[in-house]
Amino acid sequence: MKRTFIFFIFLLCFSQLFAQSNTDTIEVKNGLGVVFKQNGKNLPPRLLLKITESNAAAFKEMQIAKSNSSVSNVFGIPGGFLVGWTLGTAIGGGKANWAVAGIGAGLIVISIPFSTAYSRHAKNAVRIYNAGLKQTAMNKVDYSLGLTSYGIGVKMKF
Repeated sequence: MKRTFIFFIFLLCFSQLFAQSNTDTIEVKNGLGVVFKQNGKNLPPRLLLKITESNAAAFKEMQIAKSNSSVSNVFGIPGGFLVGWTLGTAIGGGKANWAVAGIGAGLIVISIPFSTAYSRHAKNAVRIYNAGLKQTAMNKVDYSLGLTSYGIGVKMKF
């Protein structure tokens, strides 16, 4: 009887412990730009697209986000290069062509709406994906003391 009592006390004390496991949820970190993380690893748009394939609505939203990211890069990267080249030439003592810097700045301005659309659609895709994940933790365990088919005992419902 003493062993049974100790066993039930042990069971009551430690039944709510869970093992650590990686979650499938994707975290959104806002900073200078939007960063998506899963299990501590950064997710670029290409990987985020692959992860969301299991959820049709999130995948569709992420496809839109990925296309916006690509267009943003097509305009933003050359624009940044042109502005940087001109500023580097000016700092280095050469004759800077400010028209080239103006074109680069224009390309950067064109890329901003696409970058904003990427963030909006990617956040929405992550929200849809996270909402569609199934609960992985155990539900609450309910204990009751009462009559069983073997006499008085503790019932666990989970």
